[in-house]
Amino acid sequence: MDVKSRHHLRSDEIQELEEDLADHLGVDLDGDDYERVEFDDTDREVVLVDGEPLVASFDGDLFLTVRGANEHPPDRHVVTVDAGAISFVSDGANIMRPGITGATNDIDPGDLVIVVEETHDKALAVGRAEAAGEEMVGDAGKVVENCHHVGDELYEFHV
Repeated sequence: MDVKSRHHLRSDEIQELEEDLADHLGVDLDGDDYERVEFDDTDREVVLVDGEPLVASFDGDLFLTVRGANEHPPDRHVVTVDAGAISFVSDGANIMRPGITGATNDIDPGDLVIVVEETHDKALAVGRAEAAGEEMVGDAGKVVENCHHVGDELYEFHV
């Protein structure tokens, strides 16, 4: 990921970002320094919070990265997977119903979600829900499209 430009966010942009993440995920970033990073080779943007890539754009929507979700665990828009799903999700696989042990009821199809493992509640991925939260546990079918995961280019990005 080649950096094209870096810009500090204005105070109104910071306030909007913090309020949006608080409303949607129940997290409080409360950083001192916010910087938007744009890249040459992708449409994705990253927001560095105190120098760490904690927020990124996913199809234009700003949302926590895996690193951000591990530093600021969300209360909402969370899908929990069992131990058997960890290696698949961490390799970028989509999330299938048989591996899901729970999901928050605030999830609607099309929402961005944080995928966590059930033992330690550590974030493994960010995905796009294809079903409502109450319909995610089951026997068959893909219910979350994996957009970003542990070990991918975004996860490994450092400034």
